[in-house]
Amino acid sequence: MTYVVTESCIRCKYMDCVEVCPVDCFYEGENMLVIHPDECIDCGVCEPECPAEAIVPDTDASVARWLELNREYAEKWPNITRKGAAPEDADAFKDQKNKFDQFFSPNPGKGT
Repeated sequence: MTYVVTESCIRCKYMDCVEVCPVDCFYEGENMLVIHPDECIDCGVCEPECPAEAIVPDTDASVARWLELNREYAEKWPNITRKGAAPEDADAFKDQKNKFDQFFSPNPGKGT
């Protein structure tokens, strides 16, 4: 089992999860984070740290799409090991639905 980041992270990218990850398996896109599923050790410490509740276990059947997205972009985006600043308007997007089609960006973030 691994944890995956879902669309709730898009335009929020709070990064609290990055601070607690013992294996540095987060990767940064322009407006969201992903978890590399082959690096995640299933410790679960990141899940309760996410204010947007965007991190879920891959055992949830509804996250198959997100598992593949996490795998794909963890190979393309830079690794992030320290918490950065969340977007100034993150709270405005926290509870918004259907963010992927409207806001997802395949562009990499800055990384650390």
